[in-house]
Amino acid sequence: MGLSVGYTLMCEQSPPQQLVRHAQAAEKAGFPFAVISDHFNPWLEEQGHSPNAWVTLGAIANATDQIELMTYVTCPIGRYHPVVVAQQAATLGMLSEGRFSLGLGAGENLNEHVIGEGWDPVNIRHERLSEALDIINELFDGGYVNHVGAHYRVDSAKLWDLPVQRVPIGAAVSGLQSIETTAPRADFMIAVEPDGAAVEAFDHAARGGAGSRKVGQLPISWDSNRVRAIHRAHEQFRWFAGGWKVNAELPGPAGFAAASQFVRATDVAEQIPCGNSIDDVIDAIRPFSDAGFTDLALIQVGDDAQKAFLDDAPEILGAVADTFAR
Repeated sequence: MGLSVGYTLMCEQSPPQQLVRHAQAAEKAGFPFAVISDHFNPWLEEQGHSPNAWVTLGAIANATDQIELMTYVTCPIGRYHPVVVAQQAATLGMLSEGRFSLGLGAGENLNEHVIGEGWDPVNIRHERLSEALDIINELFDGGYVNHVGAHYRVDSAKLWDLPVQRVPIGAAVSGLQSIETTAPRADFMIAVEPDGAAVEAFDHAARGGAGSRKVGQLPISWDSNRVRAIHRAHEQFRWFAGGWKVNAELPGPAGFAAASQFVRATDVAEQIPCGNSIDDVIDAIRPFSDAGFTDLALIQVGDDAQKAFLDDAPEILGAVADTFAR
């Protein structure tokens, strides 16, 4: 089985109506799965959007028939209590008729500070995520859940509507510490860097054992005009250059604008495939395949560039299938 390439519904760059249309077009183009970001704020003001991911997912589940859906990722340690996340995921699992997977992570200050409870250091965030995973797993098992932990309390909670197929849980990891705490509590791995050592460590610690799903993500700026593609990528995706250890800590779009003010268009073009070369996209995908990833979601930068990308997607998907067939 070859590498499966999916599509990213990026809430930070599209209004909710467009996200639903993009999901329909991605399904028609042949993408087997679509992931959706779950933000309160965009990374940069130039992106200009951030609708509620869960409401949008409900509309997408109703508007599509086959494409798998996944949060990439939801943070259950700030804006959302783990009990609320579990209820949302179970409901979406039913509405999508088994097409939903729950991707969870330790979040970013960008989105979680809005409830006024501050932003914990990374070790505490990992503790909170691990505890949240335990709560969500127990709720998915059915029955009443009572929990008194270091960070959360749950009093007689039960999910009254559970899908026939248990919702798979993915954990976003960024290093060995996060793998050690989340892998035993998750069904698959989520990561944005093609790190083979992380894949091996997750396989060793995962509750499902070796061979579990590994889902990555890759931004591209597809356009017949390379100069335009580079400009768009620099305008809307220069924040990406900071890396996740920085990106998790900044509190708002103004902070990302300041942190990325010296990032040049050429710097972005070195990190993100820009233009309409399938070979360039293949070259950018290859490290994920070599690292052992099973799935990779492409992000097409820019809401106004989605149609052109989705029109060309069948050709891209065909080339990927031919290149990475296993």
